[in-house]
Amino acid sequence: MQISRLLSRLLPVASTAVIYALCYAISTLRFDVTIYSGVIVRDYLVNLLLAYVLFALSKRAWVFLLLQVLLMGVLYIGNAVKLSFFGGPILPDDLYALRTLLLLLEGWQFYLAALPLVGIVSLLVFNFGLRNWGSWLALAGLMLLGVTLVYQPASIQHQLDHYVGNSVWDQRGNYLQRGATLYSLMETARYFADRELPPDEHTVQAALQRLQQQQLVATVTEPFTPRNVHIILLESFWDPAPLHAGHYSRDPLPKDFRQLWKQTGNSTILSPVFGGYTANAEFEALCGFPVLKDAVKFERDLRNDVPCLPHILAKQGYTTIASHPNVPVFWNRVNAYRRLGFETYWSLQDFEKVDMVQQFMSDASLYQQVLDKLEPMLASGKPVLDYIVTYFGHWNYPLLGARVPVIKSDSGVPEVGSYANTAYYKARELMDFLKVLRQRDPDALIVIFGDHPPFLGQNFAGYAESGLLAAKRNEFTPAMFGIYNRTPLIVLDGKRGAQKFGTLPLYELPARLLQLLHIENTGPLALTTRSGTTKIRPIPGLHYLVSDKGAVEACKEPPYSENCQSSADWLRDVVTVGNDLFIGKQYTLQR
Repeated sequence: MQISRLLSRLLPVASTAVIYALCYAISTLRFDVTIYSGVIVRDYLVNLLLAYVLFALSKRAWVFLLLQVLLMGVLYIGNAVKLSFFGGPILPDDLYALRTLLLLLEGWQFYLAALPLVGIVSLLVFNFGLRNWGSWLALAGLMLLGVTLVYQPASIQHQLDHYVGNSVWDQRGNYLQRGATLYSLMETARYFADRELPPDEHTVQAALQRLQQQQLVATVTEPFTPRNVHIILLESFWDPAPLHAGHYSRDPLPKDFRQLWKQTGNSTILSPVFGGYTANAEFEALCGFPVLKDAVKFERDLRNDVPCLPHILAKQGYTTIASHPNVPVFWNRVNAYRRLGFETYWSLQDFEKVDMVQQFMSDASLYQQVLDKLEPMLASGKPVLDYIVTYFGHWNYPLLGARVPVIKSDSGVPEVGSYANTAYYKARELMDFLKVLRQRDPDALIVIFGDHPPFLGQNFAGYAESGLLAAKRNEFTPAMFGIYNRTPLIVLDGKRGAQKFGTLPLYELPARLLQLLHIENTGPLALTTRSGTTKIRPIPGLHYLVSDKGAVEACKEPPYSENCQSSADWLRDVVTVGNDLFIGKQYTLQR
């Protein structure tokens, strides 16, 4: 009996070792995510402590084992998947995006993501039991940790940062230095410690004064004449031509698109995101404030009605319409679009599901149906803001029907070839639509941009194969950061034609459009257009600067250079005013 009891108490030691070794092997061999060898013992002990807590609260040993497999699988393999896809580990903010992720997935992918989470919660409830004093002690310890995380997170964060270390810009390095369990604990503490709070009036006014001293003052020289505005966001649209290792059989983009883009001086935008999180690109393109964090702005930090581009144009008499052929609640767009000023939102349920490529509506079908819906409004003479978010072009870049591969590639990364064909059809269908739209609406302001570069294999494989990006973000050169977020931009100013914008952070686009419309911009959108030629592009964990000649300077963490310190101070004030506008009491508008 005593031997049996001893073996039972040693079960977590053995199970943790076996499961940890299995997760470590899968992360390393399948996803090339290898926790540093020097921290494996500590990482194992942290997991062993967690295992004993779960074991103490468990009534059945076999359920405990199943629960431990699921929990460590989510922590280690889940982080490895996200690291290989997006370059960063799972963060607490990702919980807000979980519902959206489940809406996106179908079939086996949906169940693969949903079942472990459902299983963990179900098994915790089913197997929970307070058997002895050890169970009560484990429960008290968990409750104390939870209360501390919520109400005194800095006490955990500071101690562990001092002991383990922390790099603000290198989350992959943080994960590999800590292991999944300790990483999750530390970042959860940081989430509560650093969560955005509405600023007070004095702080907002001080930030406003500093921003106004640096803003570019744009004067309106011509009277405002209402005309239609068409903004087209192209899902994952990027120029694949620099992927030289793909050895494409032809130019991935059609000749007429190349010619039109050349008329703009090959203008580009710098997006806040890479490979996903389209809603953050939307936020910048419509609201004119940069996104700095790896969290979806529409999901968490947009609580107020705000004077974004749709609201501004609505006050000028525009009918404001957003179109996106996805389920309406995706990325909280129903609420977000209303707060930004859209009067109408046409989602998947408002379109006929024709010419579908799996779950993605083709761009050609979307363009035609939107134009049909807009026709009565265009004929009425009342100006329209027509905002279209395409869906075709989303990973994994399927082609169906008449869209057959026209480009061959001998790349070792499958996405390099499949994406090139997707980009070809997106550009082809866009040019067909532009021909019709410009004939129907010759005076319109038409804006086209890619929301982010595409995902091309785990660990930036498609980019790394051609030397455009390193396999890990912490190994990027400054020049690589300049490629990491860059997508095409085309602005057609009615009969004036293509406009040359150069390289533009996406958050500067709304103010530029108001200028082309000859609408005086004295509101918050003007605050993020700085005087000077250097462009500032924040991304999660760092920001970088792009000069007018294309030179890139990466600003990772203090001590900063003079340019980096100046831009960091400016971003701090922008965040203050943005928090006031989007989640605060909007002292900015009172001023």
